[in-house]
Amino acid sequence: MESVVKANIEIIRSAIAGAALRAGRKVSDVRLMAVTKTVDDDRIMEAIEAGIDIIGESYVQEAKRKIEKMGRSIEWHMIGHLQSNKAKYAVKLFDMIHSVNRLDLAVELDRRAGAADLATKILIEVNISGEKTKSGVPYEEAMRLVKDISSLDNLSIQGLMTMAPWFDNPEDARPYFKALRELRDRIVEENINRVEMLELSMGMSGDYEVAVEEGATIVRVGRSIFGERLF
Repeated sequence: MESVVKANIEIIRSAIAGAALRAGRKVSDVRLMAVTKTVDDDRIMEAIEAGIDIIGESYVQEAKRKIEKMGRSIEWHMIGHLQSNKAKYAVKLFDMIHSVNRLDLAVELDRRAGAADLATKILIEVNISGEKTKSGVPYEEAMRLVKDISSLDNLSIQGLMTMAPWFDNPEDARPYFKALRELRDRIVEENINRVEMLELSMGMSGDYEVAVEEGATIVRVGRSIFGERLF
């Protein structure tokens, strides 16, 4: 019998494909990340077997254990709040860090990546909505932060990440995704040395189709794959 996890992934991939086609985009331009905070190992393995190739984790220690068990045949991305004192672990564990939102964190990541002879891929997390409960550099300060971080030799800025506010109607999230895409376009126009704007990490279980229509290249989905969190 087909697993629920696999069936959910197939439904989501079909919805992503539909959204990409509506927006005139290639389906291959959008990647599905499985968000696995508190998800048990067996269900994560089901997702990997169903074709998931990016796992998003929020905690360094939890990710370390899972990576040691499940290996590196897939990409592991850090999507949670990252403290500077965890930077030395993060640069070694993760293929990409989505949650770089301040210069002091970037400086520490750069130092740790240099010491480990690594080039760490990062996204700049932007608080598009201005909500106090959300992490991220304020929208109006994002360009400055990108320029400041671009001078750090061991970090590679790959794009931007945001979390839209929660709405009952996902259509209400559209302006926030559009704003991140337009910010990306403005950064591209600045032609900042060593900055690539390849990725827009935006859209979650409730609004990923709208995010894809507005340009998301990575959607971060947990609940719609694995069900509600148990704790």
